[in-house]
Amino acid sequence: MNRVDLNFHHLQYFWEVAREGHLTRAARRLRVAPSALSSQIRLLEEQVGVALFARVGRRLVLTEAGEMAFAYAASIFDAGAELVATLRDGRRPDDPMRVGAVATLSRNFQRSFLRPLLQGSRARLVLRSGSLDGLLAELRAHALDVVLSNQPPVADAATGVRTRLLARQPVSIVCSVAQPALRWPGQLAGARMVVPGHASALRAAFDALCHQHGVAIDVVAEIDDMATMRLIARDTDAFVLVPSIVVRDELAQGVLHEVCVVEPLAESFYASTLDRRFPHPLLGALVSRESDALLAGGTSADFSDRTLRVGGLGS
Repeated sequence: MNRVDLNFHHLQYFWEVAREGHLTRAARRLRVAPSALSSQIRLLEEQVGVALFARVGRRLVLTEAGEMAFAYAASIFDAGAELVATLRDGRRPDDPMRVGAVATLSRNFQRSFLRPLLQGSRARLVLRSGSLDGLLAELRAHALDVVLSNQPPVADAATGVRTRLLARQPVSIVCSVAQPALRWPGQLAGARMVVPGHASALRAAFDALCHQHGVAIDVVAEIDDMATMRLIARDTDAFVLVPSIVVRDELAQGVLHEVCVVEPLAESFYASTLDRRFPHPLLGALVSRESDALLAGGTSADFSDRTLRVGGLGS
């Protein structure tokens, strides 16, 4: 059934009868004749192809299909009320904040970015993971408020998508075994290494640097997902090429040790938003924090203070 086929007037009648459990009382509330109300519900049942009510004595009881239709109807009417309120008054700070993050993005960075929503606001967080292209399509369809990525999307002014650099983080080579610091690139020749997969911009940049300096390494594993990279780094004695933020906790706890910083490599983190008349009230503050706060974790107090001052996305 196409959505244009659904008669919302019939759906409203059905919903009222389902709430009352009695045709006559619902007709009185709606100020229509019981016979007219009954015929409207029959038209809806014919349209959907199943019975929505069963009569038990003098009461109307929802069938299994009716229970499902009632749940859908409630969400439809709630969404309609939310739509009217949003268009009339704008979005509220406690509206859901819908965030998309590319699947390979550092979980530590996501946690730092999202922490204010979880600790310092009343907004419900909706977090979706996927490919950059898929998430940007959802952003353009107004299904997401912001998309986080570690690479900038292709610029397209026609779509209204704006991308800003949130932070840049050095890239390190780490190891689970403590050892003297090594110099990059000379002392890494022949090293056994775990590196990002070929689809990663970081891997491409690292390969280019190795080629430039004539350094050949022994790749023992290629891993796309940074969360998996973090776990593998703890369980191998090989060197691991990873943005420092990914293994921030392990470095602080001494579980992993930094062998060297790979100059001039850096992991960049981006936020893509859409030019909108009704942005989420907290979005401007969320993407306007200092990069040091994002990389170190930040605090909910810092976010709450900034929320009072930052109203839009800025430049």
